Amino acid sequence: MTHLTLRTPDDWHLHLRDGAMLRAVLPHSAAHFARAIIMPNLVPPVVTGADAAAYRARIMAALPEGADFIPLMTLYLTEDTDPDDVAAAHASGLIHAVKLYPAGATTNSASGVANFDRVQGVLERMAQIGLPLCVHGEVTDPTVDIFDREAVFIDRILDPLRRRVPVLKVVMEHITTSQGVDYVKTHDTGLGATITTHHLVINRNHILAGGIRPHYYCLPVAKREEHRLALRAAATSGDARFFLGTDSAPHTDPAKLQPCGCAGCFTAPNTMPILAHVFEQDGALANLESFASLNGPAFYGLPPNSSTITLTKGAPDQPTHIDTDDGPVTIFDPGFTPDWHVTARSSC
Repeated sequence: MTHLTLRTPDDWHLHLRDGAMLRAVLPHSAAHFARAIIMPNLVPPVVTGADAAAYRARIMAALPEGADFIPLMTLYLTEDTDPDDVAAAHASGLIHAVKLYPAGATTNSASGVANFDRVQGVLERMAQIGLPLCVHGEVTDPTVDIFDREAVFIDRILDPLRRRVPVLKVVMEHITTSQGVDYVKTHDTGLGATITTHHLVINRNHILAGGIRPHYYCLPVAKREEHRLALRAAATSGDARFFLGTDSAPHTDPAKLQPCGCAGCFTAPNTMPILAHVFEQDGALANLESFASLNGPAFYGLPPNSSTITLTKGAPDQPTHIDTDDGPVTIFDPGFTPDWHVTARSSC
């Protein structure tokens, strides 16, 4: 096979940032993806419908002329979130999910939830109206090892939350463990999970062995090889409960390369070539369209895209970074040269 044509994929977990960074990174997502769930962890965060409308307007203003891309907005859940505001933003078609960050879990999460009892009313309203909750699944208890935080979150927070609000639709975002995979597989409805590009490729040795590689540092942090293989098996399986969320998270190199560097991998420019390479390696190219283009829309109750994207066999030179007005941003290096590249995208 030398050409592969798929329904245009969507990105169900994307950081676009704001200002100069937004203007620099948005064209890379718009080139390969038709829609994306936009993360709300700006400073200050996107906590109300009015905030989401204003942020969406900035995104649309930053789109290249002629770009075919729809931002699917989310709200940042806080202990003061107004259920009526959430319901109104959803009813208007503005927002497609609410994002739960445990306070202190990741980049710009200081405004997140510490007392889960205080968001019970919001979660119950979301369940009533069918609005999904996107979950950053890590505990922030300092006594829990960073490599165990996802598994502990499932036991301490997620499973009890879902038992309290059983009809709430939940997306376990950027799962990184076999425990995450297994938990999704034990539930037939109402639970899905996104898997990132980089977690299919790297394990924790890639970050730490032979020297620290800050451009591989992300949250949730990459785990042992056994967990990477579990994620890879889930992604390539065709199982409708797993779908692509790149968690592409750009930071300038000066922000990454410092004693307390930022977490995030910028994968928007090369996700599709990397995925095609990975799926072909695993003999699962036939399932790439399900993972990247079909499973996510089905979970969110949206139709798949009518447009298509074509990848062609071959490995042209790829840039190592992009320039922004704030400084250079390094593009994720998978450690190999993908055997595919995007050559065409049709219009809707």
